Amino acid sequence: MNEVRTPSPAATLVERLRALDSCAVSDALDAFGISAVVLGPGPVWPVRHVVAGRVRTVTVGPRRSDKPAGHVAAAAVDLSGPEDVLVIANEGRLDVSCWGGILSRAAVARGIAGVVVDGACRDASESRDLGLPVFARAVVPVSARGRVVQHAMDEPITFGEITVRPGDYVVADGNGVAFVPGPDAQRIVAFAERIVAREAAMADAVAQGRPVADVMHDSQFPATEESRS
Repeated sequence: MNEVRTPSPAATLVERLRALDSCAVSDALDAFGISAVVLGPGPVWPVRHVVAGRVRTVTVGPRRSDKPAGHVAAAAVDLSGPEDVLVIANEGRLDVSCWGGILSRAAVARGIAGVVVDGACRDASESRDLGLPVFARAVVPVSARGRVVQHAMDEPITFGEITVRPGDYVVADGNGVAFVPGPDAQRIVAFAERIVAREAAMADAVAQGRPVADVMHDSQFPATEESRS
């Protein structure tokens, strides 16, 4: 549970997401019947803050021809900034990396918020030393070179069983990774903020000696307008 921080009236959605965590966002997604939490990817070094931002997608796959191809995610890095999180789809492959140390250095230079990989990365110690949050399914030493190439950028991707689109948002932390569909972002964030505020009140109630069975009763959790109707 995150410490409650009231966002300023001018706070952007990204700033508001960074004041939450993946658990609150997951609960908000559940409340609206949206399945957008992916299972498996975790931080490759102990990231102690919430990573959130707009999604910039990259699709990776086997080489389709002998023609020269740009390095995986390099163009996306060059076009991204502090409110962006790179989301790389490699079909969950664990035998080849599609993110490494030089890319991490370039991402830090651009101020990119973080990287989430449906597959493997490498140079985890380097990303740690640089302070770049990287979430992946595995860390391997195997290079992408000669094995996989970038197929597309800024197009819808499949990450696990979730469809992720440009314009969506992502929240990643030590608990996991949750995506927020762009069209639903305002209501999901607002409801997640209500959940965090309610959980803070519940924690206070427990600290004051109230029975936890009462505090945790379903009636104590906020409801959406849809669930009230």
